[in-house]
Amino acid sequence: MAFPASFIDELIARNPIEDVVSSYVSLNTKSGRLWGCCPFHTEKTPSFSVSTEKQLYYCFGCGKGGGVINFIMDIESLDYPDTVRFLARRAGLTVPEDGSYVSTAKTKTRLHELNRQAARMFNANLWEPQGAKAVEYLMGKRGLSKSTITRFGLGFAPDSWDATMKALKNQGFTEKELLDAGLVISSKNGKGAYDRFRNRVMFPIIDVAGNVVGFGGRVLDDSTPKYLNSPDTLVFNKSKNLYAINLAKKNKQRRIILCEGNMDAVMLHQAGFDCAVASCGTALTDEQARLIAKYADEAVIAYDSDEAGTKATKKAITILERHELKVKVLRMGDSKDPDEFIKKHGAEAFNTLIERSENHIEYQLLSLQNKYDLSLDDNKVEYIKEATKLIASLPNAVSREVYGARAAEAAGVSSDSLAVEVERLRKNRLRKEKKAEQQQMLTPADTLQPKERSLRYTNIRSARAEEGVLQLLLASPELMGSCAAKLLPEHFSSPLLGKVYAAFLQLFAEGLNLRVAAIEGQLTDEEMKHVISVLQSDRIIGDSKRTLSDYCEIIKTEYDKRTYSGEQSLLELRDSLRKRKGYEDDE
Repeated sequence: MAFPASFIDELIARNPIEDVVSSYVSLNTKSGRLWGCCPFHTEKTPSFSVSTEKQLYYCFGCGKGGGVINFIMDIESLDYPDTVRFLARRAGLTVPEDGSYVSTAKTKTRLHELNRQAARMFNANLWEPQGAKAVEYLMGKRGLSKSTITRFGLGFAPDSWDATMKALKNQGFTEKELLDAGLVISSKNGKGAYDRFRNRVMFPIIDVAGNVVGFGGRVLDDSTPKYLNSPDTLVFNKSKNLYAINLAKKNKQRRIILCEGNMDAVMLHQAGFDCAVASCGTALTDEQARLIAKYADEAVIAYDSDEAGTKATKKAITILERHELKVKVLRMGDSKDPDEFIKKHGAEAFNTLIERSENHIEYQLLSLQNKYDLSLDDNKVEYIKEATKLIASLPNAVSREVYGARAAEAAGVSSDSLAVEVERLRKNRLRKEKKAEQQQMLTPADTLQPKERSLRYTNIRSARAEEGVLQLLLASPELMGSCAAKLLPEHFSSPLLGKVYAAFLQLFAEGLNLRVAAIEGQLTDEEMKHVISVLQSDRIIGDSKRTLSDYCEIIKTEYDKRTYSGEQSLLELRDSLRKRKGYEDDE
């Protein structure tokens, strides 16, 4: 473990999972558990459960699960050490000095300071003679005010191969630190380095904690690439960050406007829309959507109206919906992006556009109408095929009726005929789902296997008993002593279950509580998902001591079968089994 086991034990005790989870999810009590809608996927009916007894959470819909540490790692997108720090702060605990963590933390602090100094330097460059072209671009061509430039810390990287590197080295930063921050690039021959950003307007990327973690740079000439972002570093991951989220998170509307580019976000803030953000040079990711969902209930997609923007919009709709956000899409008519719309029509018109913007179903239906020439019969048929497929996917009958009527009107067919087709598709889908479920029930051995192929069991009989042992120990930790005397980790047929059992043994040996959260740093996401799916289930158990003994017997018998081979060894196995079961020799 990266931190002392005794500290992790206290950390978990001071952070009851029901208290931590309830600050993110609305929970209600039912059948001895707490239930709510899963924060990790979109659902209407709660399938996310929290067991106060076992201190576990598990979603029966998406399979996410774990203890309090795993929950914070998932919900806050933190690594294990940072999660421990997060929970320690919450509980008012002092984290013990851990060598590897302290080293990483110091490196992160150093990179944050390096990026902060680089941002200051870029901003200072803007007001030097060398930055005149950048000022003309920002204030003249784009119409930004000086206060907006200051608020966002915009700057300029000079047209030089090493000006940034030299300036920051003079401040005491090393070439390795500059490389680690992504501010410079190693020469091909490996002898030296040069500036990554040259002759570009610079946009500092600031995380929710207020740290400068990276940069976006836009060219002032025709060179390529037009936009350039910092690479992923120890402090920056472009798939997990959003430009301007440090400002947008403070908005009171619980709304986020999602833009395609940094400049669009800046322009919207200047126009009074303080909830605008932009993805950092990537298509929208689940991590970014999760970040949006922390600070908003509604996401308004304001991507460019070109073909690429339309494709990105369709993908973003799916991702944002998974995180239970209300999704609306802007159609900006004669303008290709928010900046152009506001310049043409003003901020008030843009606000009206937001209030009247389409929800994602309306947007997709209108997109289909624009895709087909509905005056042609063959196009009309294709439109109806796609529209009915979209409408059949809606879970609500009223929504299906409303949007079905609109699609029918657009196609010039009766609502009743389109409704019949929608219902046919819906029933067909439900029939396929039921068939798949029945097929799964007909192959029980397969249903007992982990979903992840790399974790599949080689011995179902032994693995089921191994699962039972772990479930019993978690429910009745007082059985650990007798179990430890009978069973070793190497007796387990499943390496993963043996690994968990070994961790339980270690906790027992140190006099600590058996908690899954205590071993979360030792398991991968897929391993944890399977372990929790096993441990959250409640097997009907009568005499727990007797049941444990039976499980141990099965595991050791199956272990012996794998171990012994040859005639002599089989005789030894027979004698071993007879002795273990207390049989007398017949002779």
